[in-house]
Amino acid sequence: MASMPDATEFSRRWVAAWNAHDLEAVLVHFHDDIVFSSPLAAQLFPETGGVVRGKEALRAYWGEGLKRLPDLHFTVEAVYAGVETIVINFRNQRGGLANEVLVFDGDRVRTGHGTYLQDA
Repeated sequence: MASMPDATEFSRRWVAAWNAHDLEAVLVHFHDDIVFSSPLAAQLFPETGGVVRGKEALRAYWGEGLKRLPDLHFTVEAVYAGVETIVINFRNQRGGLANEVLVFDGDRVRTGHGTYLQDA
């Protein structure tokens, strides 16, 4: 079984792929049976209830997001490493803070969660 990637190096590849709008380069890090949750998924695809299951569904979700946000750009603020988990804290093109919480099974992500800073 492959080990989890280095958190800092993974975050560099992750942000470079997103900022290049290279969806396939982002998806290569995810298992085919990925389960990913995000309130934005619930907005774009209400029938999911915010939970996207499988790489093809994740491709559709993120592909639609990239179409709707042609200026998408992320800046990594901090990276956290845990047991089989990497959390990437980042700002989007509007300056909004978010976290990607990624749980690994070997060298690829098995489950992920997009989380967003709530207004106080």
